[in-house]
Parts: sequence; C-alpha cells; structure tokens
Amino acid sequence: MQEDKLKIVIVGHVDHGKSTLIGRLLFDTDSLPLGKAENIQKACEAEGMEFEYAFLLDALLEEQAQNITIDTTQIQFKSAKRPYVIIDAPGHREFLKNMITGAASADAAVLLIDANEGVQEQSRRHGYLLSMLGIRQVIVAANKMDLVGYSQETFDRIRSEYTEYLKPLGITPRHFVPISAKLGENIAVPTAKMPWYHGPCILQALDGFDMPVRDEKQPLRFLVQDIYRFDERRILAGRIESGSLSVGDELVFWPDRKRSTVKSIELWNSDPAPLSANAGQSTAITLTDQIFVERGQIASHDKECPAEAREFVANIFWLHDEPLRLDAAHELKLGTQSVEARVVKFHRILDSSTLQVATEPRLELRKNEAAEVLVRTRRPIAFDAAETLPVTGRFVLMQGKRIGGGGIVLDAAIGKNAQQEVKSGNITWTVGRVSREDRSALLGHKGAVIWMSGLSGAGKSTLAVATESALHSRGMASFILDGDNLRHGLCSDLGFSPKDRAENIRRAGEVAKLMAESGMIVLTSLISPYEQERERVRQSCAAAGVPFAMVYINAPLGACEDRDPRGLYKKARAGEIKGFTGIDSPYEPPAKPELELRTDQKEIIVCRDELLALIVELTRRTGQYRSEESDPGAAI
Repeated sequence: MQEDKLKIVIVGHVDHGKSTLIGRLLFDTDSLPLGKAENIQKACEAEGMEFEYAFLLDALLEEQAQNITIDTTQIQFKSAKRPYVIIDAPGHREFLKNMITGAASADAAVLLIDANEGVQEQSRRHGYLLSMLGIRQVIVAANKMDLVGYSQETFDRIRSEYTEYLKPLGITPRHFVPISAKLGENIAVPTAKMPWYHGPCILQALDGFDMPVRDEKQPLRFLVQDIYRFDERRILAGRIESGSLSVGDELVFWPDRKRSTVKSIELWNSDPAPLSANAGQSTAITLTDQIFVERGQIASHDKECPAEAREFVANIFWLHDEPLRLDAAHELKLGTQSVEARVVKFHRILDSSTLQVATEPRLELRKNEAAEVLVRTRRPIAFDAAETLPVTGRFVLMQGKRIGGGGIVLDAAIGKNAQQEVKSGNITWTVGRVSREDRSALLGHKGAVIWMSGLSGAGKSTLAVATESALHSRGMASFILDGDNLRHGLCSDLGFSPKDRAENIRRAGEVAKLMAESGMIVLTSLISPYEQERERVRQSCAAAGVPFAMVYINAPLGACEDRDPRGLYKKARAGEIKGFTGIDSPYEPPAKPELELRTDQKEIIVCRDELLALIVELTRRTGQYRSEESDPGAAI
C-alpha cells in the first residue's frame, strides 16, 4: 500500500527566502537526485558565484518542466517519519493564482517572514488566503535571523504582530520558528545559535502536523469528465475525488438526481475488471440503466449527497486587474462543472492586508480584495461546503479566458421560504439555449415582478391596466396577473381560508417569476394580505435573480368601502361573505415597500407615472426606451 504524503505549501513575500527554504529542506533530507547538489556547486564555482540553495529548487523545476509530467510544481522530500509533497507556487506575481487553483489542496502551510523586513502586506494577504482556503495547520517561520543577529526581540515582535493579525482569521499557528534557511539554522536540526528558543526546528514542526482524514473514508464524489460509446456501451469516465464505489452500488447523479446502479468498473488493460475503485483514481464505469449523464455531474451515494442549488454563500478572493462587478456574468468552474454565474450581493468586503471591512456600499471587488458574497448560477449546480469536502467546495471565477479569482463555498443560501422542496428525485431542471440576457437584449429591458398589494377597491387593477398600457406604448413587454383572473383557472380549486390564501399567493408568485424570467414585466394585482406570504415571493424571485418590487396600493378602508365597485363590502357587512379582508379578515400592510401609492389622495395618472418611474429604473439595461409622446394611457 502506498504511503500517505502530507501536502504542504510554503508561502511568503517575494525575496523572503521561500526557494532557499525549499532547497535547504531537499538538501538536508537527502531528497535530491544523485549528484544534483554537486553539479550546482561546480556551476557556481565556474561562474564565480556563491552557492545558493535556491538554485537547487530552480534546477529541479527546470528539469521537471522538460519531462512529461502531470504537475511540475510538486516537489517531494521525506523525513524520518513520513513523505511530504511541497506544492510550490513559482513566481511571486502568479503566487496567489497558483495558490487558489493548485495549492488549495494543501493539508498544511509554512508561512515565511523575513526577520530583517518584518511583516509585509503580502504576508497578510497570504495569511488571509490560508484562512479562506481552510488551511488551519500552519507554521510561521521568521527567516534570515542571521541578518538581525539572531535577536530574540526582533523575533518576539514579529510573533506578536502576526499573531494579532491571524487571530480574527481563526488561525492559531502551531509554532513560530526562528530560522536561517541559507545557513541551515533550525531547518532539519535544532540550532545552537538561538539558545533563547526552545521549540522545534522546521522539520520537527512538520512532523507534528496531523494527517488529514483519508479521502476514501469521506462521502463518495465521482466527478464525471466525459462519456464515451464503446462496444455499444455507454462509459462514464471521471475521477473519484473522495470516497469509493463498487459494482452494484446505486449512484445518484447531481444536479439532476438521476439514479442508476454501477454495472461494471472499466480500467485499461485490467483483467479481470476490478470490483471497486477508491479516491484518487481516474476510472470509468457503466450503468445498468442508460440514463442521460453529462460532463460536470457529480455522482454520490444516496445517504451522503452534495448540496444542489442555484445560489450559495462564498468567500472570494479577487486577483484580476479588472474589478469583479456586481451582477456581471462570469464562468464559474467547480470540479468539472462549468456554469454562468453572478455575484449578486456583497455581504462584506475586506481589505486582505488590514482586515478592515469596507464601510461604504460597494458595487465591485477590486484586485487583492476579499469578500463574503452571494453567488447565483444560471442553472442548479452540485457542491459541498468547503469545510466539509474541500474538493467540491472550491471554485474559480473566470474573467474572460483568465482566472479572475477563486473562492470557497460556505453554505447553500436558499432557505425553505425561498424555494419549495422538490418532492421527487426524478425531476430535473431544463435550461434552454436562450439566456435571460438574450431575452433582455431582444426586448430592450429586463423582466421583473411588480407586486401590487392592497385592500379590495384600493385601485390595484385600475392602476395595473393604466400602467400596462403606458408600458406597451414604450415598447416594453408587460402582462397583468390579476388575482380574480387566476381564480378563474389556475387557482379555481382554492377557497379563502388562510391556508388557501397562502397557496394562492405561492402559485401566483411562481407564475409571475417564470413570466419575468421570460423577459416580461409582470404586474401582479392581488390583495395578498399576509406579509409572510409576500416575503416568500420576494425571496423566491431573489433566488432566481428576478427583479422584484413591492408596491403598496394604500387607500384607507373607508375610501375603499365608499368606492365598493362590485358591492363586496356591502355583502361582507351584511354577513353574506365570510373572511373578507378588511372586515373580518386582517390585512397586514407591507413593512418595507419599494413604493407606496396613496390612491385616495393622488390622481390615477400621477400614481401611474410614479409606478412607471420605478419600473423603468428596475428593468433598465443598455439602450433606450420609447418616449411617451404617443402614450394612449395619458388620457386615463
């Protein structure tokens, strides 16, 4: 059985001695190819140069780059206790990017600080990244102690300053180790140069780290990379990132939730075919049922499933010169999944150097800033919280063809109120080729839900008709979704009990959301008396990325009764209608409407124009709307 390796990443500000430390670890543990150090020594002498241990790393990486290897940035060495893999990030400019895309898989980290220069801005950023990526096993090494005369005072100052910075990040270093990588002090063996230090050397500290839980003991995550047809069989190729699978296992494929049983495990030149496969293996399987599976899906066992959602909360670190703008479309890559995604909310933006939270409202995330955000994807995706399963909890956002930034999933963001739980595992989400942006470009505006709530007789329907006419004259696609109209068809089976009223609002909200996703401006005209039900519609629209506005059509009960266009109040007062809103059933005014219109105090055309202004702002996109010169609604 292959011996487990502890994966470590060594990070530090440029010129703080990272390459020298790695070279020294390779040299002091006899982990270099035979004759490599001697060849470098001779080359240095021929050039009249001082021998540098960093040259050992440079030569090793150059040699690796000339070979056909899967990953040229993995450097191996071995202590008396166990083997290690250093996930290197060559070049300080590319370090942050490499850390998110490659070194994010590290189990532990050594964070290097130049004792002569002290804690730098990049040192703080690296600490924040370690925290964001969930790396909690950390050693801080104060390097170049020889340049400060092995001063305990200098070391204590660095330890105090950096401990204070790391504390709010939730990182407590296992050890602060004073070293001189160039001179080999406190690297593989304890030094006599700093008698005031009584802790371990670097190698001893590394040996004190814990091995992570073996991947095969974690829940199964089989990431589908491709599907092939061979000998009339459909073969699913991919990689088992965690857990294990066996012939006869029932698998669930996310995000579609389709199920089938593993019929066989296919490995090239394997006879007989294996009956199981484990984490870390690239393998292929066939299924007993020919269900439709595609690249990007994640297979799991039924009992330990990933999350499935169109929205999640994440920590993001932005790397690109071009800012990450709110609601801008990006390609999100998580595992083998690729989907259009947008950051729709900045919960908080941090300066990664000072950890100061931005106090002013922001619409963009700048280079080297970090933020807790709400991410919304165009279609459902499968993922895990990074704290639980890092491999399916880390992602990157593309800026064009380059990596713009990376992050970790904190949790799914859709609550029970925002989305009804799907009752069947056989239901899938179908996504067409025409995007919401395509529809918006065609129509010249975004779709939206304008939720008009108020007492019967307040003027909801009248205002909706006037507004629809004005929108139409501007070339804006709109439709009235009236409560009475819905009760003639979609909701004809419902009464007026609180339970039925809630279901009526839920159905209306779902229809309005779907229509808005098609590009329509939906003018919903319903009494919708309960704040909780209206808020559920708002959350549902927010989860789907649909603009929503609550409009309170406010007319006092007396004014509504005076109007009583259909004589309903008169019947309710006479006891002929039970549970009538405003008489013997309550109405809860919207707590925070986007717009409140007093229809008992303003002319209908004035209310209409205020509502139009809100709608135009809510649905605006690049381009012009028609003017209201030929507005037939102006005569209302």
